[in-house]
Amino acid sequence: MQEIGTALTSHGKVVVRNKTYEREFIPLDEECDCYTCKNYTRAYIRHLIKANEILGVRLLSIHNLRFLTKLMERVRIEIENDNLLEFKKEFYNKYGYTKE
Repeated sequence: MQEIGTALTSHGKVVVRNKTYEREFIPLDEECDCYTCKNYTRAYIRHLIKANEILGVRLLSIHNLRFLTKLMERVRIEIENDNLLEFKKEFYNKYGYTKE
């Protein structure tokens, strides 16, 4: 389960609630083409989340839905290219998942 203020990105999870992002004036994910990433920074979204503004949650939802849509598009491509297992390993490494 994700905590409020978490964005899924091409480089792993970003928890914008963390103080680390207080002065990061870059998009959630520089590789993303969603409305949120094109128009808002990590610092601003962090401010919204910390202030309990509904816009912060909405912007994160827009981003995360786009991320998941692009992920599924990529999964389909990897299945067609018979490369799903390699992609899975790459994805799990980015997100810090390990074999159990």
